[in-house]
Amino acid sequence: MFWKLAVAVAATIAATQVPGLAGHWFWVLLIGVLVAFVIEGVRIVPQQSAWVVERLGRFDKTLEPGLNLIIPFLDRIAYVHSLKEVPLDIPEQVCITKDNTQLAVDGVLYYQVTDPRLASYGSSNYIAAITQLAQTTLRSVIGKMELDKSFESREDINRHIVAALDEAGRNWGIKVLRYEIKSITPPESILRAMQAQITAEREKRALIAKSEGERQQQINIADGKRQAAILESEGEKQGAINRAQGEATAIRVIAEANAAGVRAVAEAIADKGGMDAANLKVATQYVEAFAGLAKTSNTLIIPSTTSDVAGFVATAMSVLDRARPAQGGAKS
Repeated sequence: MFWKLAVAVAATIAATQVPGLAGHWFWVLLIGVLVAFVIEGVRIVPQQSAWVVERLGRFDKTLEPGLNLIIPFLDRIAYVHSLKEVPLDIPEQVCITKDNTQLAVDGVLYYQVTDPRLASYGSSNYIAAITQLAQTTLRSVIGKMELDKSFESREDINRHIVAALDEAGRNWGIKVLRYEIKSITPPESILRAMQAQITAEREKRALIAKSEGERQQQINIADGKRQAAILESEGEKQGAINRAQGEATAIRVIAEANAAGVRAVAEAIADKGGMDAANLKVATQYVEAFAGLAKTSNTLIIPSTTSDVAGFVATAMSVLDRARPAQGGAKS
């Protein structure tokens, strides 16, 4: 403000040196002072911003976004705050776990100014305050966990840090929205051991998978052989049944054919002239039989007398004679 008045006074002095304006120096000074007051007293606050005004060194009010008026010389803009969500990098630090393992951990914090007055007077530097509190809370939380648990519990760690910072941030006029761990880096020796453990675990899973595959293969082969044996025995069983049924059918058909043939012979013998025809047939077959023996064998047995042929025929015919009355009785 004072430099603006100095500019107005300098403009007035310059006006006195200009012909025609020397008698109007008072008006030039008055206009310069009024312009300085207007420039100093009008404040345009951007959106999502808050300006803290002090009057004579004490807090007076907070200017909202838009056009605002203050009293020059009495009021001044003491603090300017952004009400947007602000990301804040938390520097990397070394934390010691419950099992005495060192971890290098860093993260990012998101906060927002909710009370410009408390943000101005609640802490001399709220950014440094929440940074230090985030680091100490992180060391405390990780110190209660073992190494493996710390890798698995990122969400729990983030939640504990946000809860601690949000409670403290109420006195500083800020709200901590969230905290995210960016990286957890163990020492090189721990990394090598973890890599070896992961490799061994993968090899173990590979061996288990291979053995399970071989076991399932053997099971499948045995089951296949069992199914094949069952099917083969079923096939043999069905084949035997089919053969037995075929043989039974053939025997029955042959028997029926023989019975039909016998019935036909009996009927022919019973007819007129049938006995003579039978005598002739028997005699013919007897002679053919001896002729066949002469062709197929070097030894030939013949009756000592030709009367034996007639006797054989007579014997055969007597059998036919006994069969004929039986045939007649069956017919009756």
